[in-house]
Amino acid sequence: MRTRFQQGLDELREKLLRMGGLAEQAVERACQAYIDRDLNGCHQVLENETLINAAERDIDETAFDLMAMQQPMAVDLRFLLAVVKINADLERVGDQAVNIAERVMDMVELPAVELPVDIPRMATAVSAMVRRSLESFVEGKAELAQAVLEMDNVVDRMRDDAFIVLVKKMNTNPEATRQALDALLIARNLERVADHATNIAEDVIFWVRGDDVRHNAAQEAPVQPTAGTTGS
Repeated sequence: MRTRFQQGLDELREKLLRMGGLAEQAVERACQAYIDRDLNGCHQVLENETLINAAERDIDETAFDLMAMQQPMAVDLRFLLAVVKINADLERVGDQAVNIAERVMDMVELPAVELPVDIPRMATAVSAMVRRSLESFVEGKAELAQAVLEMDNVVDRMRDDAFIVLVKKMNTNPEATRQALDALLIARNLERVADHATNIAEDVIFWVRGDDVRHNAAQEAPVQPTAGTTGS
C-alpha cells in the first residue's frame, strides 16, 4: 500500500510539472505576442487555457484521492497540501496570461505608439520567478524558493515605475491613452504572475521546512509590558 502511495505521489509531481510548463509557456507566449503585435500568438494563449483548466481539475482529483488512500505522514500531507495550493496558483498564472493576450489584442487594433515602459524586461524577470519557483519544487530546496521571494520586490518596483511613466504618457499624449492603459494593465498582470510565483515558493518552503512564511511571516517579538504595569 505504501509503495502504491509513493507511486501516486510521483505521478502527482509529474502532473504538476506539466501544469507548470503550460502556465509558464502561456505567459511567455502572451508576452511575445506583445513584442510582435501577434494576434495568432494571442489566440493560442486563449485556446490553450482549456488545457490548463483541465490539468488543474485532474491534479486536484489526484491529490484528494491520495489523501483518502491512507493517512499520510506529516511531510507527505504537507506535500499534498502544497500541491493543491500550487496547482491553484498555476491556474491563475494561466488566467493572467489570458488577460495579457486580451490586452495585446486590443493594442493590435490601435495605431502603434512608442511607450516608455520595458514590458519585455519585466516579462523576463517574471518568467524567471515562475521557473525558479518550479525548480525549487522539483528539487525540494527551500533556499531556491527563498530566492524567489527576494525577486518579488524587483518586479514590484518595475510595476511602480511603469505606472509612473505610463500615467505621465497619458497626460502628455492623450491620443495614446488607450495604448498606455493596455500596457499598464499588462504590467499589472505580470506583477500578479510574480505574486503567484511567490505563493508557490512559500508553499515549497512550507512543504520542505514546515515553516509558514506568508505575509513576511517572521514573527515579531512580543510586546514588552511598560514599566509599572503588572499582569492581571
